[in-house]
Amino acid sequence: MRSFPALIAALAWLGLIMPLQADDTRSAYAGEHERNIKALSQEDVAALRNGDGMGLAKAAELNGYPGPRHVLALAGELKLTESQIARVTTIRDRMSAAARPLGDELIERERGLDRLFAEREITPERLRAATGAIGDIQGRLRAVHLAAHLDTRSLLSSEQITEYDKLRGYADAGTPGGHHPATHGH
Repeated sequence: MRSFPALIAALAWLGLIMPLQADDTRSAYAGEHERNIKALSQEDVAALRNGDGMGLAKAAELNGYPGPRHVLALAGELKLTESQIARVTTIRDRMSAAARPLGDELIERERGLDRLFAEREITPERLRAATGAIGDIQGRLRAVHLAAHLDTRSLLSSEQITEYDKLRGYADAGTPGGHHPATHGH
């Protein structure tokens, strides 16, 4: 009986398996060097300009604090009242109005950081300043989205929150009250 290493060598020689190290050298970033702003894809830029959440509110979303856009999309299933629809619409519009300029500012800050590297003008001081500004904007943008989730939750009944979680795939449909302890008693 042949040994395992001999079998692997024979298969490799026949071209039936790739060398084990071939995938280790290619970067997951391959192709991204052609982006206008290296740290942001075209989809990222579009989402930031549109005021989209981009996962910034997962701490809220996945802990029983529904987002206004998704609540409005599920208005029928959640049996929202006209008053709830109007109030959640106001929250969504306020969130978008605050998020879009922050998204634009973040895009420009990322463009500036990219330019510093591309033009070989980066220094430790410029790096700290640029990343500090980007971090500040990211924090403010995240707070805008999280606050909208907080405000939206305050308008919903515990039954609507439980149904939201079921519809979004966050809660076991057979578990009374979903999986969020904070949902109970609202």
